[in-house]
Amino acid sequence: MQTLQAGDKAPNFKINDQDGNSISSIDYEGKKWVVFFYPKASTPGCTVEACNLRDHYKELQKQGYELLGVSADSEKRQKNFKEKYNFPFPLLADENKEVINAFGVWGPKKFMGRTFDGIHRKTFIIDKKGIIERVIEKVKTKDHAAQILD
Repeated sequence: MQTLQAGDKAPNFKINDQDGNSISSIDYEGKKWVVFFYPKASTPGCTVEACNLRDHYKELQKQGYELLGVSADSEKRQKNFKEKYNFPFPLLADENKEVINAFGVWGPKKFMGRTFDGIHRKTFIIDKKGIIERVIEKVKTKDHAAQILD
């Protein structure tokens, strides 16, 4: 698994969000943006993480950040997740793992003694020129906004 690092150019992509709208990396040119990858919509850790970002969304926006959540869930599952918790940012339905693979966050994981392939919870902070400024490898789900704002 080749994960992108600080200094790398963010990959180009075009994929649908929870409402079937096409979202492209080009939409974020000239903006600071945050792409956070999470394993599965509506699971406990992912809910805590996304709610923390929602609760601090105004602070993130004051710092000039746009947010984008990504998992391999379907549009319908992402839509339910977004509506249930009232998230103010789009959630990409990356069922074919295009964006997930482009950022290098798919690979072997260990959980309760077994190994399986899945999405690694990682966040990429990208500057206005589309260059990755920082990668948060160890996401603290309860305090994720503070990690971004650090």
